[in-house]
Amino acid sequence: MIRHFRPGETLADRPGHSLVGVIRMPDVVQSPVRAILKRVIGALTALFAAVLIVYLDRDGYRDVNGDGLSLLDAIYYATVSLSTTGYGDIAPASSSARLVNVLVITPLRVLFLIVLVGTTLEVLTERSRQALRIQKWRTKVRDHVVVIGYGTKGRSAVSALMGDGVEAGSIVVVDTAQDSLDAASAIGLVTVHGSGTSNDVLRVAGVPRARAVVVAANRDDTAVLVTLTARELAPKAQIVASVRERENEHLLRQSGADSVVVSSETAGRLLGMATATPSVVDMVEDLLTPDAGLSIAERDVEPSEIGGSPRHLPDIVLGVVRDGTLYRVDAPEADAVEAGDRLLYVKKVTPPKEA
Repeated sequence: MIRHFRPGETLADRPGHSLVGVIRMPDVVQSPVRAILKRVIGALTALFAAVLIVYLDRDGYRDVNGDGLSLLDAIYYATVSLSTTGYGDIAPASSSARLVNVLVITPLRVLFLIVLVGTTLEVLTERSRQALRIQKWRTKVRDHVVVIGYGTKGRSAVSALMGDGVEAGSIVVVDTAQDSLDAASAIGLVTVHGSGTSNDVLRVAGVPRARAVVVAANRDDTAVLVTLTARELAPKAQIVASVRERENEHLLRQSGADSVVVSSETAGRLLGMATATPSVVDMVEDLLTPDAGLSIAERDVEPSEIGGSPRHLPDIVLGVVRDGTLYRVDAPEADAVEAGDRLLYVKKVTPPKEA
């Protein structure tokens, strides 16, 4: 059904059921064998309940043979009744048996059919279930990370976030390419179909309530517009943007980006370093990979460290973050650690054990 916009209505104003196809909640993966087994158990439970009810009230039923109902007759009657076949050779005769058929057997028949056609019903109700999940998510989402653009840079950013312990459910991906959104949904991310340059799409993604926004657009001009839009919606969020050319870095910062990564220049430096000192490149790659080996991390200063030099701490400290400004460890401002500082240090990461 096509739903028309009311005058002045935006995408963010629409209810959950009309955002199915725009927002996609990650699917709950369930084993096919487990799903089939659950349906079989449900059908057998309904059948067993019907057999038990009929057998306990067997005196209230009439058999064409006139020899009363045996357990086999009860099973036969329950089977043909739940499958809606109803040959009529066994029928409820007493008032109590007929009442039980109306109040119990009929609901069991409906339940039995629902279980048998569960797969079809799941497809039919998928839109409703998605709408409910979307509505629930929109009311609760807070302090999440929005990644705009799920190309090579966006995927690497998500990998780094999850490697640092950010839950998949706390990451929202915005993109226009359906295959990219499918890939993001496959690893448990919430996805929003639309352009990151649209104020309305970013509202649907929850940017006004996000703690961080990663701008990983493929074009510099797109990155600038996305950053401007995101900063307008989220004045206090941490915005990190990627730009291809150094000459466009100042445009990203003027647009409101807190950090700007020059992708082409960074890659060029690594390529140049690899020709003379490939081991240095390996070390940089290790530091940028959060899953194992060494990783760059940030932590609060402990009370026992206040007043001391960051060079004398057990951790290898690279810099001190004070009032939002980063000072290298050799800077005069970083001679002594102060209360409220955060330390940028090298952390050893232990890879998770394989199950």
